[in-house]
Amino acid sequence: MTRLIVADAAMRNLLAKREDAHKYVYGHALVLSGGPGKGGAARLAARAALRVGAGLVTVAAPQPAIAEHAAQLNAVMLTPLPDSYSLRGMLTQDKRLNALLLGPGMGINRAREMVPAALWAERATVLDADAITAFAENPVQLFGMLHDKVVLTPHMGEFGRLFPDLAQAAKDGSLTHVEATRHAADRAGCTVLLKGAETAIASPTGETALHRAVGSTAAPWLATAGSGDVLSGIVTGLLARGLSPFEAAGTGAWLHAAAARAYGPGLISEDLPEMLPRVFADLGL
Repeated sequence: MTRLIVADAAMRNLLAKREDAHKYVYGHALVLSGGPGKGGAARLAARAALRVGAGLVTVAAPQPAIAEHAAQLNAVMLTPLPDSYSLRGMLTQDKRLNALLLGPGMGINRAREMVPAALWAERATVLDADAITAFAENPVQLFGMLHDKVVLTPHMGEFGRLFPDLAQAAKDGSLTHVEATRHAADRAGCTVLLKGAETAIASPTGETALHRAVGSTAAPWLATAGSGDVLSGIVTGLLARGLSPFEAAGTGAWLHAAAARAYGPGLISEDLPEMLPRVFADLGL
């Protein structure tokens, strides 16, 4: 049975923080960025991961992009990351880096290099945008590296690059979006979040959930550049906090839409992380 995602006591319990906790209790998220002039998406995601409650967040970028990030980030930390060898070394040395995000603004070549190194570490990992498209010509290669701590967060176009048959079946109506997502999660061996007004989520064990941002819960102002990067950052932050991939995906989808509704008309992606405190207050946190 597919669960409809709503705000309830279980969600509040997942999001609450202990009174005696410190930042390292809530994880350290690492967001990989692309080169100079391409870092906006990573910054949006990193800000969202921090706002949703990750204890620490670091953006890892090529050295030429560090100055650009430094001019715009404060609470989010920075580290140079030239190549996949360096990423493996970083993840080997620092076990506290417990949640990774790859894809937003990375560029196809950098994503193709970095994704295998990230998946090798078997940390909780979100793959979005370029980290999905980089394997469009050989999805089986990606599937062979994925593990059950991964969340894929494609929109329908990206979904079709990895799962063309399932995307076509969803388009022609022979499968619902939930059914297509469940088959994708089974094939990939990880959690899949298929973005849309009705966001479908499925785990590799067969759990399914649906978040409906339609009718009275519609969030049409999410149709703006960068909103998907914020969603991937929210999910990454929740993974850093210790939520399971399926919990992080479902809770993240609800928070993302709730933040958009809290702001309303005129929303741009930079506004979304800043609305999370209001959403948390409305939940009684």
